[in-house]
Amino acid sequence: MTTDAFVVAAPNGDEPAAPDVYEQRAFGFWLYLMSDAIIFSLLFATYAVMARNNAGGPTGNTLFSLPNAFGETLILLFSSITFGLATLAMKSGEKERMLSWLLVTFLLGLGFVGMEIREFHGMVQVGAGPDRSGFLSAFFTLVGTHGLHVSFGLIWILIMTSQVIIKGLTVPVTSRFLRLGLFWHFLDIIWIGIFSIVYLPGIL
Repeated sequence: MTTDAFVVAAPNGDEPAAPDVYEQRAFGFWLYLMSDAIIFSLLFATYAVMARNNAGGPTGNTLFSLPNAFGETLILLFSSITFGLATLAMKSGEKERMLSWLLVTFLLGLGFVGMEIREFHGMVQVGAGPDRSGFLSAFFTLVGTHGLHVSFGLIWILIMTSQVIIKGLTVPVTSRFLRLGLFWHFLDIIWIGIFSIVYLPGIL
């Protein structure tokens, strides 16, 4: 699948490019996602090794909140749905509806990051920071790396929103937007892995 498959308008005020250029950009972005997947795989593996090394300190059973983790999961899942609705609006050439769903996606992503920061702050406040044990170092690194990716995705959403407003649904803009979609849905998949591998076993 390529990210320029659903372009809805010809270039207008943006630099045109041959179809093979978009194919190359899509391929390059898939390579990036694969490299990111390798990084997360290593972080998951590190966490699996360090999960029981709590150095006599707090464990996931005492630190993790299932309602909080479940709430974060629902927020990120809904953000993927709203991004999908924005994509459908883009395919239909409905710029205003697309921007509305992008705004909802941004707010959901911002809420997710806010909940994650609050969780980290609460853990540090009770002496469960990343320097407390191998378990906590691995936890903060894995979950924090995902949170940084979501934060970068939020910045990207703001950039794409400004480009849609200024340039409209041009070929380059829609191509970039579809690559953003791949990135956002990728983060959703990674979070499901975090919820399943980190939070659930840590709580139950």
